Amino acid sequence: MLINQFLLLGAALFCIGVYGVLARRNGVLVLMSIELILNAVNINLVAFGHMWGGRAAVTGQVFALFTITVAAAEVGIGLAIILLIYRNRTNIDLDEIDMMKG
Repeated sequence: MLINQFLLLGAALFCIGVYGVLARRNGVLVLMSIELILNAVNINLVAFGHMWGGRAAVTGQVFALFTITVAAAEVGIGLAIILLIYRNRTNIDLDEIDMMKG
């Protein structure tokens, strides 16, 4: 398979994720869109690492593992925040959340 196919897949996932972040109002769907963006980055890291071969392949995979770790932490903290908002307001519509303003 060519690297162009992986890059097109990564670009499509990234665009879907950006659209989801900008257009959605539900907090859980926004978190899922951020996950799509991070997965698109992982695909690009592994594809470029494989294209350059050698130590670059391992470097791309290591960076992808770090990105997966950051994504897992982001999901854990994000879901905890959304659950607290739901407990307090019984709604997770992000347009109506103004209690976090200073």
